[in-house]
Amino acid sequence: MRASGVVNSSTRHRCKASVSASRGEKTWRTVSRDAKAGATLNVRGRVRSRGRLACNAISTEAPRSPSPSRVDLRDSPTSNGLYTNTNPEVRRIVPSEDQMKGKHTVIKVVYVVLEAQYQASLSEAVQKLNNRDAGKSGGVAIEIVGYLLEELRDAKNYDEFKRDVASANVFIGSLIFIEELADKVIEAVQPERERLNACLVFPSMPAVMRLNKLGSFSMAQLGQSKSVIASFMKKKKAQGSGGFEEAMLKLVRTLPKVLKYLPSDKAQDARNFMLSLQYWLGGSSENLENFLLNIARAYVPEASDLSAIQIADPVVFPDAGIWHPLAPSMYEDLKEYLNWYNTRKDLVAKGKDAPVIGLVLQRTHLVTGDEAHYSSIVMDLEARGAKVIPIFAGGLDFSGPVQKFFFDPVNKTESFVDAVVSLTGFALVGGPARQDHPKAIETLKTLNVPYMVSLPLVFQTTEEWSDSSLGLHPVQVALQVALPELDGGLEPIIFSGRDSRTGKSHALHDRIESVCDRAIKWAELRKRRTRDKKVCITVFSFPPDKGNVGTAAYLNVFGSIYKVLQGLKDEGYNVGELPGSDKELMESVLNDTEARYNSEDLNVAYKMSVPEYQELCLYSKDLEENW
Repeated sequence: MRASGVVNSSTRHRCKASVSASRGEKTWRTVSRDAKAGATLNVRGRVRSRGRLACNAISTEAPRSPSPSRVDLRDSPTSNGLYTNTNPEVRRIVPSEDQMKGKHTVIKVVYVVLEAQYQASLSEAVQKLNNRDAGKSGGVAIEIVGYLLEELRDAKNYDEFKRDVASANVFIGSLIFIEELADKVIEAVQPERERLNACLVFPSMPAVMRLNKLGSFSMAQLGQSKSVIASFMKKKKAQGSGGFEEAMLKLVRTLPKVLKYLPSDKAQDARNFMLSLQYWLGGSSENLENFLLNIARAYVPEASDLSAIQIADPVVFPDAGIWHPLAPSMYEDLKEYLNWYNTRKDLVAKGKDAPVIGLVLQRTHLVTGDEAHYSSIVMDLEARGAKVIPIFAGGLDFSGPVQKFFFDPVNKTESFVDAVVSLTGFALVGGPARQDHPKAIETLKTLNVPYMVSLPLVFQTTEEWSDSSLGLHPVQVALQVALPELDGGLEPIIFSGRDSRTGKSHALHDRIESVCDRAIKWAELRKRRTRDKKVCITVFSFPPDKGNVGTAAYLNVFGSIYKVLQGLKDEGYNVGELPGSDKELMESVLNDTEARYNSEDLNVAYKMSVPEYQELCLYSKDLEENW
């Protein structure tokens, strides 16, 4: 991608203002000439020949509230990991007396998932089953309880989880990729595995996948087995970089070819596992209702009366495609989507100059009906005059859909979109599992457009996040802020929250406005002529007024800046009169009045007394302890 926007030559100044990707209800704008004192964030301006920077600094103020200074995510009976306080009981459904009339069996299901989008769909499926009369339900009712993976950090939740597993008929797990929590799941489920009527784990770490058990079908030897299925998955994994999870999905698509090599009894159990995965990936309440019925009929002896009940096959959705909230269906061809899109009479965007924004979505949110936050982004972008291409994928590798849907259908070497916003929050290749940053970078370099990664709240509800002075959950910071940055992702703005009761996502409209505004501005910047673009280089200087301009341990700051300026000049940027060497550049900056040691001309916006500082900074004592 061409250099445009902000270039940071060294570590950012650690400002006392509270600024993060996770917080900030109020914003203000201030203009400062003292850029070299390190007082600018998200700055925009121009590089002058003597190194002076004219900048706009944008900062955000978070509501202040007391908080521990040390964050400990280990098990705690009261803290819920200090971030997640949601009670798993909101996901517990027990059939009522009226629902049990004429029924003789209650099947208990326990599930653990990384994210909450399956909660509403599963709950609806169970309520539909329980509302059936005895004749149409085979005399069976369902009790279900679900846990979000992060909730297992809490000792009380974990003890309750173990008790639930010990009394369950069926265990379901999905997207369990956090190792320390995967160990907890294994510790709780492994002792009950043989007793459970069914144990199903969908794409997760291999160690958790080994818990799978349906009749004679088992993955206990996964990684060691020479079975047809294991060999097939290893082969498919070697052919691509989507990892174990992608191999699972490829196995589903080629299931008929695999089953013919299995003995008939094992084939039926393997078929039921793959059928279960198809139901699960289908995600709708209808698919999940039939999934539960199919497992109960095949593996719970007390549910033998279900043999007379007709169970529908999975409703299959495309593995990858284009989705739009107003479209009559999902599209698997860009031309077909554009044919529909360009016939819309409600579009604000007109003509070839309208910016085209590509969105990357999680398929699970679409199939489970948890897509309100996606719809809000699409509608906001279109209301601002942009055209939108929202794509999704069933696996964890989005590089294929990006190549298929974001390039011009006529000229495959030209990008059709002007900017891309990933709304998954995850790395482009590998999601929360194994990332392949080189593959992602190669895909994005070929596309050559600005790439933003926005975040939905995953491990916290909206209330937990907004009330927490600690901000975004550290696991989400790692998975959805740090890792996408290795792909080249920009501006990790939280755009959606999560309801504490239903688990459904909802739009945070003020933040969606920011995401859409930034996406369109990046798209417009891409179209702007290079000589008209403005780039700001921020030079580290902390503490200010102490001769620390451009200092960084073992780094040649001004040599790096000089090479950047030469590169910008070669690309067509107007960098003014470039000094003859990096040494001359350094001298021109260090000899500036505002960069000198103990300069009297530094801009001081405000001076405060120690008592006022202690009153405003709730963490002053904690900071002093660590000085």
